[in-house]
Amino acid sequence: MKPIFHSRLLGSPFDDPGLFVKILRERRNLLFDLGSIDLLATADLLKVSEVFISHTHIDHFIGFDHLLRILLGRDKNLRVFGPTGIISNIEGRLSGYTWNLVEEYRFSVEVNEVDRGSISTSIFNSWEKFRKRDKGIIAFEKTLIDDSLLRVDTVILDHLIPSLAFSLSEKIHINIKKDRLQALDLPVGPWLGVLKRYIREGKPDNFTFLARWKRDGEIEEREFALGKIREEMVTMTKGQKVSYVVDAIYSKENESRIIDLAGGSDILYCEAAFLEKDGDRAKERYHLTAKQAGLIAKKAGIKKLIIFHFSPKYTSSPSELYEEAMGEFGGGD
Repeated sequence: MKPIFHSRLLGSPFDDPGLFVKILRERRNLLFDLGSIDLLATADLLKVSEVFISHTHIDHFIGFDHLLRILLGRDKNLRVFGPTGIISNIEGRLSGYTWNLVEEYRFSVEVNEVDRGSISTSIFNSWEKFRKRDKGIIAFEKTLIDDSLLRVDTVILDHLIPSLAFSLSEKIHINIKKDRLQALDLPVGPWLGVLKRYIREGKPDNFTFLARWKRDGEIEEREFALGKIREEMVTMTKGQKVSYVVDAIYSKENESRIIDLAGGSDILYCEAAFLEKDGDRAKERYHLTAKQAGLIAKKAGIKKLIIFHFSPKYTSSPSELYEEAMGEFGGGD
């Protein structure tokens, strides 16, 4: 299975944290936290459509202004999801600048504030000089985004303040049988993305669509019935799941919520700020130890554990954190 989510941490485990996810062939990228985003290429940042903020400590939120600077002037709506206070945090960032020359821009920031049982939404439009407009409050359980391609869920963890953890799930993974493609004399191309979109949208078998492609300099067209072409050249499997957990004290409640959120993930990106021998410091700072990260990942049935957000005290010996986490997890990289 060729993965559709290409995920990577923003920098080293000692850098300001964040996770970048490129969605293959979708021209849509996601960011989880806004730490060292200056390490990302501008071309990647221009395709960011949603940002998910765990909490607004400076190392998780410092990159907001950099992203704003890159996207300003684009015809784009950036959606931001974060914990209690995120609306006022972003309003404060935006109010720190003078906006007398942006009325012609078509850029907006939609901010969604997650609380227990509800989400409040406000929008800031460039053509209104980023004046806050409240859009209302809706009931909420755990799902932030649920579209034809993916779902993003969240839970609130205890970091002495609310800190959000996230999971990103692909609804279904659609594979094209390359041998059947060749047998039917059909080329690879953007039309296959259209086919996959119709399948994800749940179009009926008798739905017909006109596919176009260029071959040898000529435009070709074929009409397909969705059910027939799907049966001939498509296989569907369970999609990917990627989870992101950062800044949370080890407690039974936090552990239960993380396992419920991240269970069965292909990859779990999990903080491992301290060694178990420094557990008192981890508890004082409301962080996980490497051993606790490995234990949670094992209980959650994670396939691959990637730890990060290391305390600077381990700069000369990061291998100890990996050994402790993986020793408890019992596998992985």
